[in-house]
Amino acid sequence: MRQAIRALGWATYILWIILIFFTVTAVYSAFQLRLAFGEPEVSVSGSTLTAAFPFSVANAGFYDISDLELSTQAQDNRGSIISNSSTFVQTIQRGGNVSVKHNMFIDISQMTTEDLSYLLFNDTVFDVDMTLKLNYANAVPFKISSSFPMPWGAPLSNLTIGSISVSPYNTDFKATLSVSFENHSPFSLDGTMRLDLVNATGGLLGSGTASILPQGGNIPLEIIVSDPSNIKEAQLYFTTSVFSYGPKVIPLA
Repeated sequence: MRQAIRALGWATYILWIILIFFTVTAVYSAFQLRLAFGEPEVSVSGSTLTAAFPFSVANAGFYDISDLELSTQAQDNRGSIISNSSTFVQTIQRGGNVSVKHNMFIDISQMTTEDLSYLLFNDTVFDVDMTLKLNYANAVPFKISSSFPMPWGAPLSNLTIGSISVSPYNTDFKATLSVSFENHSPFSLDGTMRLDLVNATGGLLGSGTASILPQGGNIPLEIIVSDPSNIKEAQLYFTTSVFSYGPKVIPLA
């Protein structure tokens, strides 16, 4: 009986040594993780903007890495979620090195909603929360988190309408004006812009259409109106290959 108890004691002792050794080496291995990021690459397909972040993971520890997940969540300063993306790597063997790309997807069409439409006209900075989760030896979970700012450039930044000049045109009048903006976004704009001149009661006085300048600039317009003395506001409508939005109301009186 004593021998059985003594053997059990030795087995427990050895088990504790193995457990401590495994824990120490697993923690040490966690600190041998090497994570590096490259310069992001931005592309646009349809209404989806993709920011691809190349990154590499070097496993210099004693155990294989499994179930590695890199996730990012971007939100504006109002707390609205702009992007929520994840990248998964199943296994990185000990001594191995894996290079992949983490893609952050931003749906630009969601910026045409009432809550986010300001992003079409105003530059800002998104707050990005990044989390890396993995398992060592299929047993020890490891997690690190960090945050970083991500600048956003508005495609229709500094949108303004110049002063209106009116001249007689046959039996009506011709209103001459210009629309200007700066494209601070990472993509070119192509499409058309329509401008409606509206009176105080919401009635349409006249309308004009022009092509959008890909990188922004000054766009002249000539609009035939019957009563130029009653112009209250301009309503702008944008139709591009990336998004469609309108009306953007700009008071003129």
